[in-house]
Amino acid sequence: MDSLMTALMMLAAPAALMAVMGGTLFGILVGALPGLGSVLGITVILPFTYMLDQTTSIALLLGTYCGSVYGGSISAILINTPGTPQSAATVLDGYPMARSGRPALALGWATVSSTFGGLLACGVLIVAAPALARFGLRFGPIEYFALGLFALSCIVSVARESLLKGVLAGLFGLFLATVGQDPVTGAMRFDYGFFELSAGVSLVPLLVGLFAVSEVLWRIAGPAEPGGASIMKAGFELPSLAELRLRFWLMVKSALIGTGIGTLPGIGATAASLVSYADAKRTSPRRDNFGRGEPDGIVASESANNAVTAGALVPTLSLGVPGDPVTAVMLGALTIQNITPGPRLFSENGDLVTYLFLALIAVNLAMFVLGALLAPAFSRLLKLPEPLLMASVVVLVTVGTYSVNSSAFDLGIVLLAGLVGFVLRWLAFPLAPVVIGFVLSPMIEGSLRQGMILTGDNIWAFGASPIAAVLFVLTGLFLLWPLYGWWRGRQRSGTGVHPVSGD
Repeated sequence: MDSLMTALMMLAAPAALMAVMGGTLFGILVGALPGLGSVLGITVILPFTYMLDQTTSIALLLGTYCGSVYGGSISAILINTPGTPQSAATVLDGYPMARSGRPALALGWATVSSTFGGLLACGVLIVAAPALARFGLRFGPIEYFALGLFALSCIVSVARESLLKGVLAGLFGLFLATVGQDPVTGAMRFDYGFFELSAGVSLVPLLVGLFAVSEVLWRIAGPAEPGGASIMKAGFELPSLAELRLRFWLMVKSALIGTGIGTLPGIGATAASLVSYADAKRTSPRRDNFGRGEPDGIVASESANNAVTAGALVPTLSLGVPGDPVTAVMLGALTIQNITPGPRLFSENGDLVTYLFLALIAVNLAMFVLGALLAPAFSRLLKLPEPLLMASVVVLVTVGTYSVNSSAFDLGIVLLAGLVGFVLRWLAFPLAPVVIGFVLSPMIEGSLRQGMILTGDNIWAFGASPIAAVLFVLTGLFLLWPLYGWWRGRQRSGTGVHPVSGD
């Protein structure tokens, strides 16, 4: 009870409330503008958190995260273009519903479903994360090393297009984290004579350059977008109580699907919304109307993808394992604020964790209020020219990054990371594994060295720990599963290569 009262007082502070509203508003704007996305929103806002305290920064980051996922539904409904990949399934019924003369009701369904999915997932997070963290208190250096390897294995899901490229990107992130002073011997590593690199590569310039600047460069280098659908005038209309009752259990089921998928490392909200939409299309009594503006399609997609925001925080907070690419960046953002996600977070920072839960609930409520109030402005927002948007991103990341340390060297890191990110995109390398490797590298290296000292440099003794052994097995299965799928595919294709011939 004391922890709850302390957290409520922290949330009631004017700065925290302003961060909830401001972060959510910024997230909705970023999500509504096609192609920007949650990762870009968080990386743009990240440098400014250095000027804020812990509680205000947490509220700002959570608001940006949740708001951006919801914001993607706005452009999906109004211009047939999902603002974020998470809203890809919302297009299928959201835009037809808007074209049939009901854009206000379509936005109302998206807002209600997003809020409901986010709040239900918050309840799951509050129950599941502490229980998982209590189990994690049994971890020592060996178990942490095994957990770090398992966390790295989520690269398999993030880089499903090319496992090899995902692994190489993760190794690149691991290498970047070794730049600077050796934590054990004090020797300098890979500084190449630059004094500024003696403390290592800073996380903020790396994230900002890798995602935000590379996105701008990618847009500049890409072909101009052809003229899309016309922007229709938007309002806001809540569904009737009877309609809400009719689809209540669909919202519950879709939110649970999103929460469950969110807790699985590396899968993300896009998969959750598509799985939920497919399930609703299969089981809904109104399945014949899907694709023609059926509210069930909007409800299934938006309840699921917004539930992922809280579901993905379950492994992130309790074990330090990112639930999706966005929480991989969130993991780095929390680390910057001297918050180390993992089992000890709940025992050592109980008030802060309770505050985080309450802030997440407040963000979802703010998302509903802002979505209802600002719907008429969304259609005008979507008319902004892309060059203006990209120029604004460059200005924000430059000013924000420089304000952290007043360092021109950091701006150089931003530019270099942006160029590297652009090249990685061009070569079809995923960017999220780089962040995952960079964030997890200190834990993996430190726990490995401590474990080797404890076992007398006998790495085979790591398997004597039951928890570590299970994690090692799970990591191996996670890494080998794509190879098994590839082998099965070869077997199936092989059966068709030699057809049986008749006389």
